Amino acid sequence: MDLSGVSESSNVEDRRGMKTAGGLVAGGGGLLVLILGLVFGVDLNKLGVTGGGPEQGGPPPNDNYKQFAGKVLTTLEDVWTKEFAKRSNGYGNTTYEKPHMVLFSKGVNTGGCGFAPSEVGPFYCPADKVIYLDPSFFDELEQKLRGSKGEFSQAYVIAHENGHHVQNLLGYSARVDSKRKTRQENEYSIRLELQADYLAGVWAYHGQKQFNFIKPGDVDDALTTAKAIGDDRIMQKMGRKPWPESFNHGTSEQRLASFTSGMRTGNATKAKLDEFFTVSFDPHSAELDSAVFR
Repeated sequence: MDLSGVSESSNVEDRRGMKTAGGLVAGGGGLLVLILGLVFGVDLNKLGVTGGGPEQGGPPPNDNYKQFAGKVLTTLEDVWTKEFAKRSNGYGNTTYEKPHMVLFSKGVNTGGCGFAPSEVGPFYCPADKVIYLDPSFFDELEQKLRGSKGEFSQAYVIAHENGHHVQNLLGYSARVDSKRKTRQENEYSIRLELQADYLAGVWAYHGQKQFNFIKPGDVDDALTTAKAIGDDRIMQKMGRKPWPESFNHGTSEQRLASFTSGMRTGNATKAKLDEFFTVSFDPHSAELDSAVFR
């Protein structure tokens, strides 16, 4: 991924190296990495996460990761600021509010979602509008799920979490929140996650036009990751038979289809985004009508 001509966003904070007291009520952190972290996006309220103490520690590692993350965030800021400003997209008077990103290691105190250990993987906290990321996640992604830790693959993950920010601003997240503790909870979670994959693809489409950052092999890296993080693939890696009724992020096939659809069309109109919540859903396969990916 070529980000050499991209400036670094000022909205990234590096807290790596800081130590925070806190943890999971339940054991099995390694399993949580597979079950939760590697599907991108978690509900901290469901994890049994305990409160964290004050953050203390030394400086972050000198590895240039903050610079990389800052440049990726700049491309996201640029793309979505322009998309929100397009009248043809139908967002009304909603303007794009740039999110912040926090890099951390081991665990982090969020501004509105409590304490989160690294085991939950990358996540977006809608209460404070911040993307949280422990970069060591990508080692787990590659080693345990055969995903890719190439730079464009990592950017796809960040773009997916930024997609949750877009959903928060446009009201889709609130729509899903209204389905919590109902029979449709998992269905609407899948709709939201597949839409976030699509939004990551939309970023790739417009970002390439504006920054020309994709190099040979980059798209293959991102597609490898998209295929690796479906609910069905994760359950297989756990030695379990896939059980669609338990899915909450989407199948590998549909996560791949959603990302590639956004990357192919770049269509960010509200009418298109609404389709993720209007097309039919098959509870037996936990899949949306494939028409939404056309």
